[in-house]
Amino acid sequence: MNDTKYIGMDVHRESISIAVMNSAGKIVLECVIETKASIILQFMDGLRGQLHVTFEEGTWAAWLYDLLKPHVTKLVVCDPRKNASMKQGNKSDKIDARRLAELLRLDHLNPVYHGEHGLRSLKELVRSYLTITKDLGRVMSRVKAIYRSWAIPCTGKQVYAPQHRAQWLAKITEPRVRRRAEFYYQQLDALRSLRREVRRELLEESKKHQAWKLLCQIPSIGPIRAAVLLGILQTPHRFRTKRQLWTFGGLGIETYSSADHRYVEGQLQRSKKPALIRGLNENCNHDLKNLLKGAAIIASTKPGPFQEFYAALLAKGIRPEMARLTLARKIATIVLIVWKRGVYFDAQHLKPQTA
Repeated sequence: MNDTKYIGMDVHRESISIAVMNSAGKIVLECVIETKASIILQFMDGLRGQLHVTFEEGTWAAWLYDLLKPHVTKLVVCDPRKNASMKQGNKSDKIDARRLAELLRLDHLNPVYHGEHGLRSLKELVRSYLTITKDLGRVMSRVKAIYRSWAIPCTGKQVYAPQHRAQWLAKITEPRVRRRAEFYYQQLDALRSLRREVRRELLEESKKHQAWKLLCQIPSIGPIRAAVLLGILQTPHRFRTKRQLWTFGGLGIETYSSADHRYVEGQLQRSKKPALIRGLNENCNHDLKNLLKGAAIIASTKPGPFQEFYAALLAKGIRPEMARLTLARKIATIVLIVWKRGVYFDAQHLKPQTA
């Protein structure tokens, strides 16, 4: 007799709605409990059989994953953007928990990777570094926006330099606007100092991992990009093929086709009509996408094997933007090869191969 129980959890800040379904698809238990570790574990201990649990990726996902993993048979943190059936019909916490349990039983969930506790410190430092870098970029944009709003040209990076700051502030004649610019400059200096501190800790932590040393050998990757790759991907073995990594990094192509078959002289044949290309996939890790695109841009301008590869693509008549996309994919593939096999970068990796 199959005693497997499928548990859907709709998690919120103060409460969790839970639906427990048996292998026949019947709801055997529903309840609402407090979002508290001791109460959650007490509930799980009261259930018998093999426990398969799911909840959506969100603010509480990492904490809840670590809490439940040792106490259940199977744990799936699912991607809420791909739970299409959750967006149809009525919606409530109870209904969402039921649908999650049903999707888990039918194996129709798209899991979000969690694990690799040995990289948890590095992962958190990478998150801090990326967040502060984004905040720094926003403040820099605000500084230039002030000058542009007063028709003061401010191209380049000189406007941010401390040694030229008084000169630039003097161009703003309105005292209150100048004061706002001074506040932005103070915020800019604070974020720069904070990013240097996080960067130093990030590099110190990344040096503890052998894979970081291997990834640093890849042209255009370097110490910081290698550390960010470790923090984002955590392990290369979550990707069976290079195309899975391309999709995760936003480098996969989305296609569309319809009426793929037709009858010709009484025989069903596949249509020769080509599939329409809709562009790159949008459901991806955007930090990884920015990293790979940035690495491709740098690699296409610096002398080396990657620039030669890029030049060869241009010589074939490929448009520059498509050549950079191909180069970004190649860099992603080489990252997977070097990391999975534990080998150093070799220019031979640029030749056609499978990862």
